[in-house]
Amino acid sequence: MVWLEIIGWAGSALVVWSLLQTRILRLRTFSLAGSLVLLVYNAILEVWPMVGLNLMLAAINAVHLRRLLRSRHDEAAYEVLEVGPADPYLRYVLRLHDADIRTFNPGFVHDPAVPGRSAFLVQRGDETVGVVLARDAGEGVAQVDLDYVTPRFRDFSPGEFVYRRSGLFTERGYHRVLTPPGMVAPYYEQLGFAREGDSYALNLNRRPE
Repeated sequence: MVWLEIIGWAGSALVVWSLLQTRILRLRTFSLAGSLVLLVYNAILEVWPMVGLNLMLAAINAVHLRRLLRSRHDEAAYEVLEVGPADPYLRYVLRLHDADIRTFNPGFVHDPAVPGRSAFLVQRGDETVGVVLARDAGEGVAQVDLDYVTPRFRDFSPGEFVYRRSGLFTERGYHRVLTPPGMVAPYYEQLGFAREGDSYALNLNRRPE
């Protein structure tokens, strides 16, 4: 039956495609979809060992997906660490992800000597998932020069813990945050930022939604 073969190939393709994903949320989603399709395919053929295997794989992916989505906006899942602009580990992270950083932030150059520079690392457990570099633009405005999220966590928004929940800007007397102009694929609207030309702005006096 041609339609049955199509189902089998589609399930296999989804599983293979999931393994090619660098974003953890997409990996789990495609893997779950592929397992469910192959579960149906093998159930029709009555290949019960493969049904059992794909049932277990689907359950594992569903559990991991639930945990990922549940912790997506959970303050306990992330920690924001302030480091010095010349911190060796910060320099290492920037160097390690340099090519990817330039893809989304063309023209970015890290200068630790910039006056009023603040640097933050966003941690999930022992993994660094994001970097935010900002400087004092005067009149209570913080200008973000870099907002970077590693590929694995790009379907999430760890930057929100810097901008809206950690209090790291308001504690310094800032009432407004401006994002880097011309950033590729920005995600700020979901955090409550409003577009202003090539940048986005957030009034920190607003209560988080």
